Amino acid sequence: MLALSAITVRYGEREVLRGVDLTVPRGQFLAVLGANGCGKSTLLRAAAGLEPTAEGTVTLDGRAADPLALATVFQQLHLVARRTVLDNVCAGALGRLPLRHSVHPRLFPRDLREEAMACLDRVGLADRAHDRADRLSGGQQQRVAVARALCQRPEVVLADEPVSALDPAATEQVLALLAELAHQEGLAVVAVLHQPSLAARHADRIVGLFEGRVLLDGEPDQNVDHLYRPALAESLR
Repeated sequence: MLALSAITVRYGEREVLRGVDLTVPRGQFLAVLGANGCGKSTLLRAAAGLEPTAEGTVTLDGRAADPLALATVFQQLHLVARRTVLDNVCAGALGRLPLRHSVHPRLFPRDLREEAMACLDRVGLADRAHDRADRLSGGQQQRVAVARALCQRPEVVLADEPVSALDPAATEQVLALLAELAHQEGLAVVAVLHQPSLAARHADRIVGLFEGRVLLDGEPDQNVDHLYRPALAESLR
């Protein structure tokens, strides 16, 4: 279980997150909703150890979270356009590779390439392994980023607005994939989303943030808009 306890993040005098408590068990796909500026992305960055916290702790199974156990899929995918899809996925393992194997993609060991191919197969892109990353569509590139995260061998996947730039068909594919990773691979998956309807269709649980605090925490069959304060509900329409 991923557990965030009393997480507080400040930028100068501004308190972006205010004592947030959140737990995410393995096998669950959690969607985080909220208006712009409410702290959604900051919450993910704090969970991943990329954002300093003024107060609070992040633990995994009751222990301090190992950064390598949490893989982040950023809104900006940071794929290397001129490299192959396979090389990009192999890069997910850099944190556990000896330095001599990480200097150049040609030095990636064979067993890592086989593992990366399995990750690509998991996201349905094994047939594009040797294409350059910039030759793929936006939805395919997003799935490559997910495969790269899987190659990290994480216990938690954190996705920051993973479908904001995708068309409706690609959006459904990527969110269905994230749900499968939770349900079939037993990962704890947390995704920041903007659309309550998408969260209701794909997530097991929805958390809503408002001004740096958790305003709602419930199952997706609830009417999400009605659980928010009117101003927040309006901002999500």
